[in-house]
Amino acid sequence: MREVISIHLGQGGVQVGNQCWELYCLEHGIDPDGRMPSDLTPGEENDSFNTFFSETSSGKHVPRAIYADLEPSVCDEVRSGAYKELYHPEQIINGKED
Repeated sequence: MREVISIHLGQGGVQVGNQCWELYCLEHGIDPDGRMPSDLTPGEENDSFNTFFSETSSGKHVPRAIYADLEPSVCDEVRSGAYKELYHPEQIINGKED
C-alpha cells in the first residue's frame, strides 16, 4: 500500500490543510477525535483511506500530515480547534513568538 504525507506550510497552508483534513474526515466517517465507528477491523490498515491516515493499534486514525508555520497563533488554531484530538502534537510545528 502506498502512503501520502501532506506538508502544510505557512499561514495559508496550515489553514487550508486544516479544512482539507476536516473534509477528509467527514468523507470517510472519521470523528473529530480520530475514531471511526464504522471501522470493523480497528488496528488493521487494510482500507484505501489509510493511504492518507495512519491507524493506531487502538483504532484511532491520525492524518499523515505535518503543519509548520513561524507564527504560533496559526498553529494554535489547529491545536484548539474542533479536530484538535485528531493530530499528534509532534505534527504541528511552529516558531516562537518574540
